[in-house]
Amino acid sequence: MAACAGTFGAGLATPAAAQGSYSPFNETAASALARYVRTLASDPKDFDALIGAGKSALELGDTQAAAGFFARADDINPRSPAPQAGMGAVSVASGDPQGAIPYFARAIQLGAKLSTIACDRGLAFDLLGRQADAQSDYRLALTGADGDEARRRLALSLAISGDRSGALDAIAPLAAKGDPSSGRVRAFVLALSGDPSGAMTAADRAMPGSYASVGPFLQKLPTLSAGQKAAAVNLGIFPDAKGTAYASATPVRSYPTITGSVTTDRLSGIDNLLRQPAPAPAPVRQVATATVPQRPPAYAAPVQRAAAPAPHKIWLQLASGSNPAALPAQFQRIKNKDSEMFEGIRPYMAKSPDKVRLVIGPFRSAGDADTFAEDLGTMNVNAFKWSNSETDQIVPLATE
Repeated sequence: MAACAGTFGAGLATPAAAQGSYSPFNETAASALARYVRTLASDPKDFDALIGAGKSALELGDTQAAAGFFARADDINPRSPAPQAGMGAVSVASGDPQGAIPYFARAIQLGAKLSTIACDRGLAFDLLGRQADAQSDYRLALTGADGDEARRRLALSLAISGDRSGALDAIAPLAAKGDPSSGRVRAFVLALSGDPSGAMTAADRAMPGSYASVGPFLQKLPTLSAGQKAAAVNLGIFPDAKGTAYASATPVRSYPTITGSVTTDRLSGIDNLLRQPAPAPAPVRQVATATVPQRPPAYAAPVQRAAAPAPHKIWLQLASGSNPAALPAQFQRIKNKDSEMFEGIRPYMAKSPDKVRLVIGPFRSAGDADTFAEDLGTMNVNAFKWSNSETDQIVPLATE
């Protein structure tokens, strides 16, 4: 899982460092940590740099280093809720939900908004077997900076509590936009729901050739307690005959400890970290059309015939006919079956010489399209893959 941006939480099922951009400078967590360390080398009392370093270390899976940064930040500004929220996230990531709750309570006392700590506090509740409380917190976080991660955790929590349909609905919007973690979450949801065969199919689709490594893990999930399930799928902590094992290995990383005015290299390799070059700015893509609505990363910008011929893309066709005016009502009828599944999904009209089609997408791959089509099938919506030609005109469908 990715880390929660609001309170610095992290899950280990998908290392955050491998998940792409890292705001505010489109950095990886490792590059961000290096930048904060440079700042702290000059000013060890820089509060914002300490918080940023704690967050970055936690994103990289080093809870010990993160705790050190947050503790130092708390010494400098004990009236700020940020260090307390960070320590709560550290406790959660370390598998100590009971120890996390007081930190979150203190953060709220110091002025933290509940919505900013809800993603991580929800995971603490999940680890304690309090799925209803967890799901309430995740829903609070859905519209904030932690929205995608809260949605992943919500799906897993719903599956743990036996609501397979709700879990698949929760993850569907992320799957539709090609979220890289949604395939893994779907595999976990199916395994938690007692469908090991479906789980393995989903796992192979998300991680080809993964049967030997994840098969036993997925098969054993349904036998665990609720709290153990939450720890397994969110943190990679899995109980075995000897006590506790880790389902996914996280490499040991090296970070400094800031003590007074001295930067102490308590772990090896920090020089290599500091020598990493700053990331180049992301290239700006020029678009020839007037106004192009922003899309999630998995989607291409809407295809405009006025700009250029449409490249071949993968869509899901929901309906077709000869009357363009009928498509908005058809889409609304489909959406009304499960509005949450269509959250954030915009419909398009594909105009061919002989008909018009109601489509959604485009999808990054045929596998992503198949996954969403399967989810639509659970609500009795027949959808199938369709690829446009260069002569097809594809425009956003006016739904209002």
